[in-house]
Amino acid sequence: MVKLDILSDPICPWCHIGRANLFRALEKHAEHPFTLEWHPFQLNPDMPEDGMDRRAYLEAKFGGKDGAVRAYAPVVEAADAAGLKIDFEGIKRTPNTLNAHRLIHWAGLEQRQTPVATALFQAYFEKGQDIGDIDTLVRIGADQGMDPEMLTRLFASDADAADIRARDAHARERGVTGVPTFVLANQHVLRGAQPPELWAQVIDDIAEQLKAAEA
Repeated sequence: MVKLDILSDPICPWCHIGRANLFRALEKHAEHPFTLEWHPFQLNPDMPEDGMDRRAYLEAKFGGKDGAVRAYAPVVEAADAAGLKIDFEGIKRTPNTLNAHRLIHWAGLEQRQTPVATALFQAYFEKGQDIGDIDTLVRIGADQGMDPEMLTRLFASDADAADIRARDAHARERGVTGVPTFVLANQHVLRGAQPPELWAQVIDDIAEQLKAAEA
């Protein structure tokens, strides 16, 4: 198997698109060599703990409503191409994602990381849910087979919060400035929402290399 590390943030639309493109390729290559692991990267590490109004956030970031519309036009186009229906109007708040990353981390300990990460993207972009809300996060985890009582206890503590921040900082120290970022076998880096055709080519190339190594 080949390790595929994915650095992402569940409120990053390009991460949602990049995940969808990757999985379209994986679905067509059932015997792909990848084992996936998700890693934290907060687009807004200084976001208030309870998040902020989505419209106010976007207009401040992009210099007004028109700037926000222009910035998100390519996102909408890429999402449509990836077969995603993002309900931007349904997203009312931009959350702090520290707790969402804690949930992804805990899901990894139970071999449920990819389903939970996927559910977070879907909850935020398709259902307009506040994934900074603890009750929402507990429900998402429970829907993917995690123990809701355990999650409630963990969220009531500071468990793994410092670790998430340290891993985020480490990624930045290594030169990661945006997500999604994909790291193949701890050697090759792919940045951005790569198309499924590229992933298909990567899978084919790896398969050829593995065959050659076995020969």
